[in-house]
Amino acid sequence: MIRSFNDKTPKIATSAFVSEAAYVIGDVEIGDGSSVWPGAVVRGDFGPIKIGRNTQIEDNCVLHTGEGLIIGDNVHMGHGVIVHCRKVGNNVLLGNNATILDGCEIGNFCVIGAGSVVTPRTNIPDHSFVIGNPAQIVGKPSPEQMKWTTSGTDAYVTLAKEYKRQGL
Repeated sequence: MIRSFNDKTPKIATSAFVSEAAYVIGDVEIGDGSSVWPGAVVRGDFGPIKIGRNTQIEDNCVLHTGEGLIIGDNVHMGHGVIVHCRKVGNNVLLGNNATILDGCEIGNFCVIGAGSVVTPRTNIPDHSFVIGNPAQIVGKPSPEQMKWTTSGTDAYVTLAKEYKRQGL
């Protein structure tokens, strides 16, 4: 479901896929090749949300912000991720059920482990591997972990094209 709010209508690239079971409202922009899957909520009512190219927002994710949110290119959000921050950089993997809280900024080429909770106003630098509750930087992502980001992004861009082709 795609809805306008306070005279702001989501701007969705023609190559993007938004499931009919997702909810996208207000001041939202979704870039080329990106996808929003069933049960996901992207709510641009308090602040704008800009999602880059080839970014996947899997089932039951919630994106919301009070101050504006920028999601980069080639970001893969696993199932149930909550993003309530300022920025997620490019080439980032947010594992299933990760939570990124108010005021946080996630750098480029980061992996945030499943179930991690990044506490308010935390800045995660580029090339960080983060796990835990509260989340801690434990090193740099391994080449294998970075392949998860690339392979996940590639697979979902292809999958989204197929969903669009089948009119889903």
